[in-house]
Amino acid sequence: MKALVLFSGGVDSTTCLALAIHTYGKENVICLSISYGQKHVKELEATKKIASYYGVSILSLDLASLFSLSDCSLLSHSDKAIPQKSYHEQLKESENKPVSTYVPFRNGLFLSSAATIALSTDCDCIYFGAHLDDAAGNAYPDCSQDFYTSMEKSIYEGSGKKLKLIAPFINLNKSQIVARGLELSVPYQLTWSCYEGDKVPCGKCGTCIDRQKAFETNNIEDPLSIILT
Repeated sequence: MKALVLFSGGVDSTTCLALAIHTYGKENVICLSISYGQKHVKELEATKKIASYYGVSILSLDLASLFSLSDCSLLSHSDKAIPQKSYHEQLKESENKPVSTYVPFRNGLFLSSAATIALSTDCDCIYFGAHLDDAAGNAYPDCSQDFYTSMEKSIYEGSGKKLKLIAPFINLNKSQIVARGLELSVPYQLTWSCYEGDKVPCGKCGTCIDRQKAFETNNIEDPLSIILT
C-alpha cells in the first residue's frame, strides 16, 4: 500500500503524516504541499522541514490562480484583516456562516488535485486531516463529515474504485489529535499553524487559540513555543 498525504505543515496534517508513515512505512508515503496564494509562506517552509525530518518525498502544487477572485482574509491580495478571536466568537458574529478565513471550496480543489497526483504515482489512498473542531458550526464546511463522505465516494468512483480517501481524525477534536501525535512522537516544534507570517505565532487568531487549547488539554506546553522562546 502507498499513501499520499495532503500536507499543510500544521498540527493536523503532520499528525496525519506520522500516522501514514506508522501504517505504511516512510518509503510508501508521499506528501503534497499546496500553495493557494496565502499571505505568508511559513506553512510551506514547515512542510519542507517536516518532510526532511521524516525522510519522505514531497511534491508541490500552486493553485493560487484559482482563488484570485476570492476576498478571503487568508489570501495575499485581500485587504481583510485576519480575525483575532476564537472561532466560537467568529461564528456568533457570522450567525454560523463560514468564517472569513474559509477559502472557498479549498479542500474540494485540493482533494481533486491530490486524487490526480495519487493515481499518477500509484498511490492507493489519500490521507486528509479534517477534524471536528474545523467543521463545528459550519466554520469550514469543507471539513465536515458530510463533505468527507461525499468526497470519499466521488474519489473512489472517479478513480475506477482504485483510490480511497482516509480522514482518520474526522470524528476527533484537535486535543485528541495532539494526544495521538504525542504517542507517535510528532515533531510539533517544526509545525506552523498561525495565520499570520511573523517570526512567532500571534496567539490571537482562531487557529492559534485552538492550538494552544489542544496542548493545554494534554497538559503540555506547545513545543513550538518552547523553541521560539
